Amino acid sequence: MALPDFLVAGVPKAGTSALHAALVRHPQLYLPEIKEPKFFLTDGPPPRQGGPGDRQTYQEHVWRRADYEALFDPAPPGALTGEATPFYLHDLASHERIHRLVPDVKLIIVLRDPVDRAHSNWSHLWGAGLESEADFLAAVELEPARKRRGWAAFWHYTELGHYGSQLRHLLRYFPRSHVLLLRYRDLRDDPADTVDRVCAFLGVATGQVGEIPPENVRRYVADTPPNAALRFLLRNGGRIGHRFPVPVRRAFSGPLLALLHREHGRRPRVTPEQRAALLPRFAAEIELLMEVSGEDYADWLSLDHASNYR
Repeated sequence: MALPDFLVAGVPKAGTSALHAALVRHPQLYLPEIKEPKFFLTDGPPPRQGGPGDRQTYQEHVWRRADYEALFDPAPPGALTGEATPFYLHDLASHERIHRLVPDVKLIIVLRDPVDRAHSNWSHLWGAGLESEADFLAAVELEPARKRRGWAAFWHYTELGHYGSQLRHLLRYFPRSHVLLLRYRDLRDDPADTVDRVCAFLGVATGQVGEIPPENVRRYVADTPPNAALRFLLRNGGRIGHRFPVPVRRAFSGPLLALLHREHGRRPRVTPEQRAALLPRFAAEIELLMEVSGEDYADWLSLDHASNYR
């Protein structure tokens, strides 16, 4: 059997794509080209409904075990294998699935200030033309209704940041020694040292990767009438795109995205008002995270905290 030795299990918009890009450079590690196979998110085929673009994403799931194992077949002899699906921490049912198949797996989780993470998540979907709500807080208020309609987890802006409850559940299945918690800030400020922490955790040589390339970063898209028209086309294409082959989808969406991203606008920061509105939704989870993890995240509880990273 070819199954992973480690998983980058969380969280979305916290640098997991960049970490994946760094780890693939390590000579003792093997990660497949498919960055997010999402194998443990379902017990069978993925859902068939969702929000804009969700069904195309579901089509990318590697849900058959034989296909999942085949991802690791090219690994060189002796290399540790792994994959990065940042939704595993959020998906509580995946914890039991992972334990059932690979009980000794090591789990790497990159955490980001949950307010900043939610804002980056919204900005990402806005930049992709899929988010219809130009106001961040208004988009957050749409989350419960979207969840009821079965929209995928990437639309769950606040729930994805409930790290305390998620980690507590994960530790029912895995010992704390098998879980490495990293901070997005450290990944950005000191990438070489952070990658070395991952390597030491996995038991492979340190000093092999000196930098982390930028990955999965979208440009900010201004809310203008021409851009609104482009986003309308992309959202509606996202609703029906699953009916067409991938080359056809890309031929349609590629030029539209190029037009949408034609300008180099600065991505907006979380405002003090937005932070004050959202922080109470995360305070109890941050406290629980510190209790469960034994690590300090008190800076996230400050209304004055501001991330410089988008």
